Amino acid sequence: MVEIAAPAKRSLGKAAWDSPILLLALTALIWAGHSIVGRLAVGEIAPMTLVFLRWAVALGPIAYAARKTIRRDFRVLAPRWPLVLAMGGLGFTGFNALFYAAAHYTTALNMSLIQACVPGLVLIGAAAAFRVRAGPLQVLGALLTILGVANIAAQGDWSRLAKLSVNFGDAMILLASLFYAFYTLALRMRPAVSGFGFLAAMALAALLTSIPLFAIEVATVGFAWPSWRGWLVLLYAALGPAFLAQVLYMRGVELIGPSRAGVFVNLVPVFGALLAVALLGEPFATYHLVALGLVVAGIVIAQKRS
Repeated sequence: MVEIAAPAKRSLGKAAWDSPILLLALTALIWAGHSIVGRLAVGEIAPMTLVFLRWAVALGPIAYAARKTIRRDFRVLAPRWPLVLAMGGLGFTGFNALFYAAAHYTTALNMSLIQACVPGLVLIGAAAAFRVRAGPLQVLGALLTILGVANIAAQGDWSRLAKLSVNFGDAMILLASLFYAFYTLALRMRPAVSGFGFLAAMALAALLTSIPLFAIEVATVGFAWPSWRGWLVLLYAALGPAFLAQVLYMRGVELIGPSRAGVFVNLVPVFGALLAVALLGEPFATYHLVALGLVVAGIVIAQKRS
């Protein structure tokens, strides 16, 4: 019985590892769960402590995954270390610091949907900085997505935007999205190293740049050990979005290429919204429905060929 079952398990695992749809959908689900974790962290672990410990924990398995090429990759990356620090500092540390802090002021539902503006910001940044021409459908899709995010920020009442009456947490997520858009654009200047080697460098940069934020938090509000729920949140953040999702995404890109794999990232706000309602019981208002409709429409339109 055992000898028959063992090959079946290996076959099932290999089939899953060779299924890009499964791998990339699971990646999106793990990243979507990050918004839920951000809310669950409130009162269980301090935000900058979470940022610092997240990368301290994640760096180990990431470095192990990159062990075969890490020495060669770091020799290539060393002359470009200021760029690596800037990318890790803004895209990883800055994004997550604002993300976890924003969770004290806004909902996981809003956090999930507002992040959907990142592709639109990247499109605008690519056109401005690198003169990358976008097709009319891409522009329309980006505009619809940004309108959906603006509807969230305005809570369905657009006069709030004119009065600059926007939820503080929502504003922080918008700023975090700008940071991640910068990181995404900077990937065009990434040195020619392996994916795992580059991820290890980003994790190290994130750890180093998170130390000042952690020190400021300890100096101003003191240090408190995470609760047992806080440790669970930390483990998910470090081993899920920071490590496992990256491994799955790299494998998905390897199987079907970056353009087709990138489409699955658009599932993150959709999964995040569903998880926020289902797991946290957050209210789903009419303006959320309108925003989700705009975001999904923008995603679909942007993926069509002009």
